[in-house]
Parts: sequence; structure tokens; C-alpha cells
Amino acid sequence: MGCIQSKTSHVPSPDQEAPQNPKPDPGANGDEADPGQQSVPAFREFTLADLRAATNGFSGELIVSESGEKAPNVVYKGKLRSSQFVAVKRFSKLSWPDAQQFVAEAAGVGKVRHKRLVNLIGCCAEGDERLLVAEYMPNDTLSKHLFHWDKEPLPWEMRVRVAYYIAQALDHCNAENHKIYHDLNAYRVLFDEDGDPRLSSFGLMKNSRDGKSYSTNLAYTPPEFLRTGRVIAESVIYSYGTVLLDLLSGKHIPPSHALDMIRGKNVLLLMDSSLEGHYADEDATQLVEVASKCLEYEARDRPDIKFLLSAVAPLQKQKEVASHVLMGLTKTPVVLPVMLSPLGKACAKMDLTAIHDILLKTGYKDEEGAENELSFQEWTQQVQDMLNTKKFGDIAFRDKDFKNAVECYSKLVSMMSVPSATIFVRRALAYLMLDQPELALRDAMQAQVCLPDWPTAFYMQALALSKLGMETDAQDMLNDGATFEAKRQNSWRG
Repeated sequence: MGCIQSKTSHVPSPDQEAPQNPKPDPGANGDEADPGQQSVPAFREFTLADLRAATNGFSGELIVSESGEKAPNVVYKGKLRSSQFVAVKRFSKLSWPDAQQFVAEAAGVGKVRHKRLVNLIGCCAEGDERLLVAEYMPNDTLSKHLFHWDKEPLPWEMRVRVAYYIAQALDHCNAENHKIYHDLNAYRVLFDEDGDPRLSSFGLMKNSRDGKSYSTNLAYTPPEFLRTGRVIAESVIYSYGTVLLDLLSGKHIPPSHALDMIRGKNVLLLMDSSLEGHYADEDATQLVEVASKCLEYEARDRPDIKFLLSAVAPLQKQKEVASHVLMGLTKTPVVLPVMLSPLGKACAKMDLTAIHDILLKTGYKDEEGAENELSFQEWTQQVQDMLNTKKFGDIAFRDKDFKNAVECYSKLVSMMSVPSATIFVRRALAYLMLDQPELALRDAMQAQVCLPDWPTAFYMQALALSKLGMETDAQDMLNDGATFEAKRQNSWRG
């Protein structure tokens, strides 16, 4: 009958692959690379199957776009086979008609590497699908922290840090000859696991057919874009100015309205009241002056990135304090939500009645093609006895006569030289119905011995472990079951 495995953690994970050789991520402007900065994999092309697997079939539960499924280009949270978490941006069908152009553009952006960027690590162009793969940022967007905060507003020092870090990112893009950034706004700034703000690399994709180079309200677009429909390097400075207004006010206010307040010397009216004056007036005035310079109507009158760096750098007063501390964030490991099947959900809820119904509907189909006594042995009286015993056990199981089901299935197991995983699972549920979780756990583990990749065996172990009060182990089993479930589904789709 085979030995019993003690823990599924000893089973090799199906989504492991050898890690790629990472490239170093040097700092900008001659700065040394941050030793705490995680190495970024080299840019590569992914298959559609790769990204389906990473996102559990583009599951709606993994959408992280702030507009959800309504976004024109939906972003999913995913996990690669290398165990790296990523953001996968799925463009609308007509965004990039030319696949070669898309791949070439993405590869060019993928060469740009910096600790202030959300680095692009891959793309996919198969059929009508166009997808970008970037580092995953677990701590939301600047928009969320400025406009939709729950507990505390973004502190002043963190706002200054955002302004400086984003200027650093733009400066590095300029140095890499990516002078134009498309539609710079508070949604394009994201916070990594350390709470550090980073600029999304998606805005470097110059030929995206999103509809327009500027998707925000026309009140926030550079004047030259309204006049000519063209974006120039100075347009990015204007957009940077609108982000400074967001940081100052905590609201998304039209630049024309903000400039009227600035010219009227009503700077205090511009400032975010939720800050409650927790900033130096001279620092706020300096940042307001920088914003007004960026928002000059004529492009030639706006400052360059080097000026922005020199103007904002002195405003940082707490450089030694980590960003996650300033923001009050708790650093927690990134995880994917467990995507459970109906059986997995029933096991997680310990709904024995629902589990019974599902097992009845499933029958023995998971063992189709498996070698067993009933299909390979000569027709003998022993086989007839086995068939009858199975029949009586199944009838008892169906009728919820779990005591007789255990007796029949136990007799059947002793008669079979090649055991049945389904019999073990059914007997496990019967044991649970009879309040014997230890025996149920043993049978669920035996089912895994019979079919090592069978999600049902993991789910039933999770249920038995929960009954025994071993919640941490039970959650591990649920996660393992969900992993094997996703692998099965992706192999069917592939």
C-alpha cells in the first residue's frame, strides 16, 4: 500500500525553475548601487502560457489596476515560476497592432535599469495579446496614498522624498536617452516593499495606442500637447509640476486654478489641510515655487531635470529614516491570494455536507487511466467480491451511512494490491463524519501517495488538520492544493 508521507512540504513544488542570472542595478549619477536593492532579472520574452500560469489564468481576483476590470489596460499581480512576484499589464486588443514594434519598444525600455524605476523585465506578443511584465510593487500608488488614504495622510517628509526620487528616475531616463515620459501622474508612482516610491516604466512606452499620450483630464495636459498633439521633453517637466501640486495639496487640482492661488499669494489655501501644518513654511514655499516654474505655459521657460534635483534635494530633512517607517507601513512578505476550487473552499470552511456532495459528483474520474485491480486482473471470484464490496461501500457513502461505508471501504482496501485514491478520500470523509480526524488524516495522506499531484488529497489533509487544531499546517496544505489545481488548469488551457 506504500508508505505515508508526513508533510506535503517535502513534495517538490511544481512551479520551481532555476533562477535567472540577475544583472546588477547600478545607481544613477555615479551613485553606488544600493546594497539592499534586489537584483533585477534580464529582460526576456515570455510565452502567453507563462503569463497565464503566473496570473492563474488572468484571474479577476488578481487584478490590481485601481479601476479594476474597467481599466483600458488591466494590470494583474502574478508570480513567475522563478517565484518572483510581478505586475502583468495586459493591453487592449488594438493598442499595439504591430507585434514586432511592440517587442522592440519593450526591449528598449527593458534595458533601462534603476532603483527609482519599476523595472520592466519582460513582454509577450502572441496573436492579439500584448503584455508587459514589470516588478511588482506591493504598497499601492501615490494616488491611493494622497487621495484615498484610510488612517493617516502621507507625511510631508515622504512627499518631499517622492518629489526627489521621481526626479532621480526622470534624470536617469534622460541619461539613457529616454527623455520623454508619457502621462506622468500620481497613478504612475508606486511604492515598493520598502515603501520607497518608484516611477512606473510603462510610461516609457512611447508608441502605445492607449488612445492618447495623455489619458488624464485635459486640464492637466501640457499646453503644447493641446496645441499640436505632440509630446516633447519639456512636457514631462510640466507633468512633474502637476505631481508636485498633488503632493502639496493632497488633491488633484487643475494647474490653472493652482497658479491663480500662487499668484494671489494664497499658498496656504493650496496646502493640504490634513498635514495640519507639520512642515516648514519655507520648505513649502520652495516646493510651490518649483511647481510654478514647471507649469510655465511656454515650454522653453520650464527648468530642466538637473534644476529640479538641486531644488528639491535640500528639502529632505529625514534622509536617514526608512520610507516604510515614515509611511507607517509594516513590511510583510508578498503572497498571492489562495485560488481555491469549490472543493478547496468547502474544505477551508469545513463544510462536510458540501464536500460529500462534491465527492459524489466527482466519482472516480480522477483515477481514469490509473492501473488498478478492477481493470487489469483476470475475471475471478475475487474480482467479483471486490466489485460488490465497492458497490456496497458507494451506496453507504451516498446514503450517508458512514459507519458501513468505512467498513466496506476498509475491506476493499485490504483486497486491493493497487489501492484507490478515491476510496481513501471517501473513507477519510467518512472518518471525519464519525469524528475521527486522525484516521481521516492518515487516509488523506494515503490518497496523496496514490496520486501525488491530486489537489483533492491536499484539500482533505487540510480539512483533517483543521479538525485537529493544526491551523498553520492546514493553510500550507490548502496552498499546496491550490498550486496543483492551478497547474492542472493551465495545462488544460495550454
